[in-house]
Parts: sequence; C-alpha cells; structure tokens
Amino acid sequence: MEASGFSMNPMSSPASATELGLQARVTELLVAGSLEISPRELHRAGEVAALLPTTTCVYLPSLPGLPLARTLEAVAALRAAGLDPVPHVSARRILNGDEFRAFLKEAVAKHGVHRVLLLGGDEPKPKGPFADSLEILESGLLADSGIREIGVAGYPEGHPRISNLAESFERKRKLTSEQGLGMYVVTQFSFSPNRVVEFCARLARSAPDVSIYAGVAGPTDPVALARYAQRCGVSVSLRALRTLGSGIARLVTNADPREQLTALARYSLQREPSNVVGVHLYSFGGALKTASWMRELI
Repeated sequence: MEASGFSMNPMSSPASATELGLQARVTELLVAGSLEISPRELHRAGEVAALLPTTTCVYLPSLPGLPLARTLEAVAALRAAGLDPVPHVSARRILNGDEFRAFLKEAVAKHGVHRVLLLGGDEPKPKGPFADSLEILESGLLADSGIREIGVAGYPEGHPRISNLAESFERKRKLTSEQGLGMYVVTQFSFSPNRVVEFCARLARSAPDVSIYAGVAGPTDPVALARYAQRCGVSVSLRALRTLGSGIARLVTNADPREQLTALARYSLQREPSNVVGVHLYSFGGALKTASWMRELI
C-alpha cells in the first residue's frame, strides 16, 4: 500500500509510521480546506478550480467600495467554475438592509451559497444599519435567507481593536444555536505555529462542538506578507521575529507554509476527534499560486 509517496509495510519503523501519519493528515487538512480569491482574480477561477478537489470552498473577501451586485457576479463565477463560493459579510460595509437581504436570497437560491464568513469589517464607522457582526445575527437575516452555516473569525494573537473577543464569541454561539445555524471558526494566520495550535487547544476545551479551519499564510512575497500582517493584527509574532534580526525575519516570513501544516497535523493527530477539520489558505492576491501549491502537496 502506498500513500503520499511513502510505502507502508509491517516492518515500518516507528519514525517512518509517524511520518506517514503526518503526511496523510496534512493531505486530509488540505483536501478539506479552503482558500480565498480576490474579486480581481476571477478570470483565473477556472484555472484554480482545475487544481483543487471538486467544490472546494473559496472565500470572496469584501473589498471597500465593492457593490453587492459585483459580489453576486463573483459568486456566480465561482459556482460556474465548480467551486463552492463563501462570501465575506462585513457588517460595517453594508449600505442598505433591504439590498443585503436581496443579495443573500439570490446568492442562496441561484448560486447555492450555504455559508458566509461573518465579520465586523475594518471600517472605523458603519456605512449602513449594522455596527458589528452580532447585529446581523440578531436581525435573523442570515437564517431567514437560507444560509445554513456561518464562519466567524478567530484571532490566535488577539485583535488590536476588539477587546471583548470571548464575550462576542459566546454570544454568536448562542444566537446561531437559537436560529438553527451551524458555526465554525476560521483563524487568522500567525508567524508562530505554536500560537495557532494553542488557540485551537483552548477552543477545544471551551467550545468542543465548534470546528476550526486553521488559517495558514500561503506562499507569497515576504514584504507583502508583512504588510498584510500589520493590517490584520498579526504584529505580535512579527515583532518577535524582528527582535531576532531582519535576516531571520525574512527567512521565516518567506518559509514554505509546510511547517505550519505539519504543526497543525501533529496537533490534530494527538487530539481525536480533532476540532481542526481543515486549513484555510490566505492567498494575498495569488490564488492560482496558492492552489498550485495545495495541489502539489495533495
């Protein structure tokens, strides 16, 4: 029997059996995983789909100023390519409640959208009726429109502008349960694999029923990655790397994400059943490159 390029036989050493198990789990996490694609990359949707397992979840980030009509076109393009579109819903960027309701209903009815990633959004002030993601949940709009599951953000390093993360998380769990919605977590990436693993372990203790898609930074330019990290609250581990010297920081930020995947695979093997059900690859505008990297490992 062969798997992931390794052969197994009754005389396999413990080390080789462990390595085989890690390789198999890495593959499982990728096959069950997801990635994001910028609306600006939709012309590559077919190429991305050709590299990934059928109906892989592909997330559509919410961009400032992008009309919901354009987001709907992007959802349609991903579904047409054979992918499973998951639009980001950024509460403070929603301009009009009725328009948002119409968007959800059409996304569900015409394009099979069944989950969204629910976020507050990076706007300093609401542009419309919703001040945060909890207000969207409280409105009942998601369940009424046919959405069956929501993703919420998890922050292994905390968030520079959100102080009540634990309270907000528990409120979301209660609301989704009351409305018959499923709920899972998509974590922000970190430059420290241990921080993500520790976050997953804490959540397994406090909310064992909540599945996690662990965020991993896909292969990308280290300068772009550092810039994105500063915007997304990953500066804790970034600052820690910089104290070791710029050479080491460049080396680590440009490292192959395999190290992160191996750490997550090891954690999930040690905890059965594991609350980490897959990985989420942040592509930073390089969805095709990220999909190619995923395909290589799968």
